[in-house]
Amino acid sequence: MQRAVSMVAHLGLRLQALPSALGRPLSCAQDVLRRTPLYDFHLAHGGKMVAFAGWSLPVQYRDSHVASHLHTRRHCSLFDVSHMLQISVPAAGAVHLATALLENPEVKLAGLAARDSLRLEAGLCLYGSDIDEHTTPVEGSLSWTLGKRRRTAMDFPGASVILPQLKGKVQRRRVGLMCEGAPMRAHSPILNMEGTMIGTVTSGCPSPCLKKNVAMGYVPCEYSRPGTPLLVEVRRKQQMAVVSKMPFVTTNYYTLK
Repeated sequence: MQRAVSMVAHLGLRLQALPSALGRPLSCAQDVLRRTPLYDFHLAHGGKMVAFAGWSLPVQYRDSHVASHLHTRRHCSLFDVSHMLQISVPAAGAVHLATALLENPEVKLAGLAARDSLRLEAGLCLYGSDIDEHTTPVEGSLSWTLGKRRRTAMDFPGASVILPQLKGKVQRRRVGLMCEGAPMRAHSPILNMEGTMIGTVTSGCPSPCLKKNVAMGYVPCEYSRPGTPLLVEVRRKQQMAVVSKMPFVTTNYYTLK
């Protein structure tokens, strides 16, 4: 079941405000936020609600963020993704379904904080942070999304730019980073060993599973090989980092057959 839940993090949504939203309580503007069919259900189960992309959603529940993250990896967690219009049952039946799922002792509720750290451990992109409309699949290390037929037919938007990049003509690539010390966060400068800025972290957090700090960012192609030592500036201090393979934590997705 954990494999199916981990896939939730792959659903696309513009989440630029997530790092600042985590842990930020709602103000008097809460009444203008949209609510999912599970809003009252979240409150009844101790959900700590925050403003998120125009919605009121739980950042976590009574369990800590780390506890929810690890439970999802080991067992199964339930995330509310109806704000993405991904709910597949009538709104009136959402609470009944969630209640029925929680009757399984392995299932617990998890919020935005766990979803974000889980997707980062899995090396999954956050739209608006790690990729946007100006990022090509090759730059974003997403070339696997372009099938053989489409590459041959060249029948997709941007083919004239993307196909040459598939042959190695690309200036930057999304890479994974791992470091000790303070956690890397979005917008942290990435430097080469000579101290020259070569890129920027797009998202990062401590990994509850690895007990290390992980991040993603963009660097010139010549610095993208796993094992390449780099520097990251965190809180105006430089610390060592290394380019790492992704996913950081091995995925085990469930594939419907």
